[in-house]
Amino acid sequence: MANKPQRGLGRGLSAILGEEVDVDSLRKPVGYINKQVARGGAQQAQSPDVLKVRADLVDANPYQPRTAFDEEALRELTESIRTLGLIQPISVRPVGGRYQIISGERRFRACQSLGMEFIPAYVLSPDDQGMLEMAIVENVQRQDLDPIEVALGYERLIDECGLTQEKLAERLGKKRVTVTNTLRLLRLPAKVQHDLKVGLISVGHAKVLLGVEDPAFQEFLCDVIIRDGLSVRQTEERIRRGESAPKVEAALPELCNKVIESVGRYFNGAKIRRSPSGKGTLTLRFDDDAQLEQFLKLFED
Repeated sequence: MANKPQRGLGRGLSAILGEEVDVDSLRKPVGYINKQVARGGAQQAQSPDVLKVRADLVDANPYQPRTAFDEEALRELTESIRTLGLIQPISVRPVGGRYQIISGERRFRACQSLGMEFIPAYVLSPDDQGMLEMAIVENVQRQDLDPIEVALGYERLIDECGLTQEKLAERLGKKRVTVTNTLRLLRLPAKVQHDLKVGLISVGHAKVLLGVEDPAFQEFLCDVIIRDGLSVRQTEERIRRGESAPKVEAALPELCNKVIESVGRYFNGAKIRRSPSGKGTLTLRFDDDAQLEQFLKLFED
C-alpha cells in the first residue's frame, strides 16, 4: 500500500502555512491505480483485495429487491464520487465471462453516469462461503489497512458471509463493542470517511463526530479539525459549547431567478426563500403607495 499522508493533527494547517487554508483543496479522489484489472475467471473469485473491473462487463443483480432509486440521492452520490472517488467498492461475482453485482448497485449506477471505464470491485464467488470468509478475515487482519477498509471488511463478513456482529467478533478475536464501533464509521458522510481514510483526521475524531446527528455539522467540524489542527478533546469541547455549522442557502432554481428579475423591475427589492420541497415565500419591498398602485395596475392589466 502507498505511503499515507501525514495526519493533519497537532498544529493547525493555518499556523503551519501562515495563511487561510482551503480544506477542500486537500481532498483528492480516492483511487485504486495499483490494483489489478480483473479478467473474469475462477482464480480471482475469492480475492480479498480490490480489483478494477471493466464497467461494460458488469450487469445488475436480477434478484435486487430494490426496483426504484431516489434520483436526487443518486445525483448526490454521483457528485460525491466525482469529488472524492469511490470510497466503498462494489462486490461482484463472475457469471459467464461477465460480472453480476452482489452489492453496490447505486454506486455502480453513479460510476456509470460519470463514464468510468473501470470500477473498483471485490470479485468473489458467494457459493464457496468458507473460502470467502477466510479470505476476508485474513484481509481485515492486515496491519496496513486504513479504518474505512477495516470497516468495509467487517461489513462484507456480515452481508456476504451471513455473520452476526457477535460471531464476527469471535472470528476476529475482538470485543463486540470494537466491531460495532468500527462498523459505525461507515455511517459518516462520504467526505468525512474520505478524510479518515487518507489520514486527515483520526479514528478518535471520527468517533466524536459520530456523536453528532447532523451530517452537515459533521462535515463542518471535520473541516475545522483539519484547518485548526484540533485534538479529540478540543473537538469535544467545540461540540459541548454548542457550536453549529454556518447556514448556507441552496442555490435557487432558474425559475425563481426569473421571477426576481421580472418583479424587480417594479420594486426596489424582491427576495425568494424556497425549501428543497419547492415551498417558499416571495418578499417585496416598496417605497410608497404610488409604487404599490403602479404594480397593482400592471398586475391587473
